Amino acid sequence: MDTDVIVVGAGPTGLMLACELALAGVRTRIVERRDAPQPDSRALTLHPRSVELMDQRGLADRFLALGRTVPGWHFAGLGTRLDFSALDSRHAYTLFLAQARTEALLEERARELGVEIHRGRESTGVRQDADGVEVDVRGPGGRVETVRASYAVGCDGGRSIVRREAGIGFPGTDETLTGVLGDFAAADPEGLARARAEGVLAVPLEDGLTRIVLIDPERMRTPAAEPVTLEEFRRSLVRICGSDCGIGRPRWLSRFGNATRLAERYRSGRLLLAGDAAHIHFPAAGQGLNTGLQDAMNLGWKLAAEVNGWAPAGLLDTYHAERHPVGLAVTGNTEVQTLLAELPLVPAYQGPAAALRGLLDELLGIEEVNRRLAGLVSGLGIGYPATGPGADPLVGARMPDVPLGIPGSAATRVYELLHEGRFVLLNLAREQGFGTDGGWAGRVTAATPAGAGRVTALASAGTGQYRPLTPAGAGHARLDGVAEVLVRPDGHIAWATRTAGAAARRAERYEALAAWAGTH
Repeated sequence: MDTDVIVVGAGPTGLMLACELALAGVRTRIVERRDAPQPDSRALTLHPRSVELMDQRGLADRFLALGRTVPGWHFAGLGTRLDFSALDSRHAYTLFLAQARTEALLEERARELGVEIHRGRESTGVRQDADGVEVDVRGPGGRVETVRASYAVGCDGGRSIVRREAGIGFPGTDETLTGVLGDFAAADPEGLARARAEGVLAVPLEDGLTRIVLIDPERMRTPAAEPVTLEEFRRSLVRICGSDCGIGRPRWLSRFGNATRLAERYRSGRLLLAGDAAHIHFPAAGQGLNTGLQDAMNLGWKLAAEVNGWAPAGLLDTYHAERHPVGLAVTGNTEVQTLLAELPLVPAYQGPAAALRGLLDELLGIEEVNRRLAGLVSGLGIGYPATGPGADPLVGARMPDVPLGIPGSAATRVYELLHEGRFVLLNLAREQGFGTDGGWAGRVTAATPAGAGRVTALASAGTGQYRPLTPAGAGHARLDGVAEVLVRPDGHIAWATRTAGAAARRAERYEALAAWAGTH
């Protein structure tokens, strides 16, 4: 093999996946058709769950240093905002950060971990057999090289060659609506204020740029492939708000559509899909990049386990089982948001559409409704189906970053224990008054079916500090009554027990560790 895994595409999803694989010791090579990183940024946001993922790898400070936080977000542009600050997370905000910055930070991390990044290389063919995959890569001058690996992952966007060559269907709906966006070096603040009042998105970017996003009723059926001109943008603004907002010196103009598709399968043998290669949709509420990052976090440790030879049977198949429903939910809610944005622009539906949006605005004022949608868009409300009979209700939920008091450990909270990408086994028995002794962690490590290399076992000192960050939050895994919890490398709960007896817990624990962390 030339490498263990070939990742096709050096966008945020591909870079995040490569980081996860390399962290687990997997030789990883990225091939990217562009000669240089994309300077323009279609996406501008990291939602709370994505920031949590960076925190779980010790990277959050790098991202926070370059962005700015926003306490809430929107659903379909409705006036009542989604209140992320009410969610149970240390990162209960959206981080406003240009996609180019996100990619640069992830590339920096990937290179630190030894990932090979080959730019100016276009994948032209992909094949698989029983033992591995071959990817044909066309480099400078047109020379084609065939690279062999154990697996290949398509992070190569909506026109994915990996998906095509794998024979994976991509059903969905064609484009019926388009909008335009532009980044301008010149814009009039008073004009922008009027535009915002008419539903135009106008936000400041770095370097003095202003991002403007709009849907013009007279141009919303224009094919996305048709180039956008400065004059068209100006005319659209005049129609919408009566002023061209003084825009000038555009750095980037683009048109985007609402084509929505979801791959039938995220895996075909040794070929897998993540990010836009697996799902495309209208950029409603900024969920696309975030969903791709979360795909990568879910897939990375599972694929690494397969490559490294210790994956329990069926582990890699859980990638599709867990992430395909998330893709279905995201494509569904973006279609709903697109409809809510489009209907007011159609004269025949303007009245009913205004009434519908007003009703939904009122519903978002209900705390529980707001929290439910905030959990959906933020990613904090995402959980995975519990596996196995009698599984605790917490299994599959995200583990909250609760404070911990652990003798001999510098870590003061859960996410600090996940930096190495290993399983974390926490004993909270003293927190519940069950009692445990100081030698627990050492004995558990020695008795782990696969040995100590994949699991960090720690026991709480019984400080009572693990309580929730807020009384109730979307996706919060309540730990009341939990004696032990096994946290997956991606921060979701693999196993939890409320059994008081140490001997009975020992048997449950052994079975859980074998099922998730392997036996060899």
